[in-house]
Amino acid sequence: MPAIEQLTVDAARERIAQGALLLDVREDSEFEAGHSADAVHVALSDLPDHVGDFDPARPIICVCRSGARSARAATFLLEQGLPASNLEGGMMAWDAAGAPMVADAGEPVVA
Repeated sequence: MPAIEQLTVDAARERIAQGALLLDVREDSEFEAGHSADAVHVALSDLPDHVGDFDPARPIICVCRSGARSARAATFLLEQGLPASNLEGGMMAWDAAGAPMVADAGEPVVA
């Protein structure tokens, strides 16, 4: 298995603008507290049930809070034959870079 490609926030945002899917694998409460408006949410524990939902031709960028769970998600997706990479530093890096976030209620935060 090849190494997981680690993307910076800038590289991830560029790929999202080009059509890549941003897949947020955090728990529901974490996602609700703050996420990219472009993100699709599937908790890591639910990911095996959703493999068939992804277009094998569309790159997937996995994200979590710090990059650890999303690295596991990217590894799993790669093993399923899907083109996946990891957002290095997760939503903490996203927030630190000033990238836009939304929340289901209130001000967005990285939980």
